[in-house]
Amino acid sequence: MRDFVSCPLDARPLVLGSTSPYRRELLARLRLPFEATAPQVDETPLPGEAPPDLARRLALAKAKDVARRHPKAIVIGSDQVADLAGTPLGKPGTHERAVAQLQHMSGQTVQFHTAVAVVCAEAGFVQCDLAPVQVRFRALTTDEIERYLHAEQPYDCAGSAKSEGLGITLLDAIDSDDPTALIGLPLIRTARLLRAAGIVLP
Repeated sequence: MRDFVSCPLDARPLVLGSTSPYRRELLARLRLPFEATAPQVDETPLPGEAPPDLARRLALAKAKDVARRHPKAIVIGSDQVADLAGTPLGKPGTHERAVAQLQHMSGQTVQFHTAVAVVCAEAGFVQCDLAPVQVRFRALTTDEIERYLHAEQPYDCAGSAKSEGLGITLLDAIDSDDPTALIGLPLIRTARLLRAAGIVLP
């Protein structure tokens, strides 16, 4: 790994390897110009793969995939895996799966593992970090689950709840040292990695 600080920053655009509107909104808070592009990555867990390992692997894979197409750019990849007693919970995709997820998480503590990776292929810069978030769900009734899902339709969110929206009403507590991690991009860690890559913040 070479020291990225020596590379000219004006020649290195910033690319977010994601089409998630949540990650785009979060990254925009850093007031850096960037473009977003979709990574082409198979997100299927490996046999026996632990949820935090899955989040790290996919964040790196997404960043590296986009970096291959944009070798001069600084590329950010991120992934989030919800973890209920060691079982990964992905994006539900459908109403029925979201109902099942929330029923399983009702009254339980769920770990959300949000990984972020920063890669520059040309400079040989690769770093990754993981932000764990502990979320305690209230005991939820069937009516509460149905009302929430019809109101917010969080079918593209791991764990079937948007904590930045109405989903906060499903929770008893959130414990994290990186407050935006649960939404999908841990900005404290992202800023740390970007500074390591030579970007001046703020």
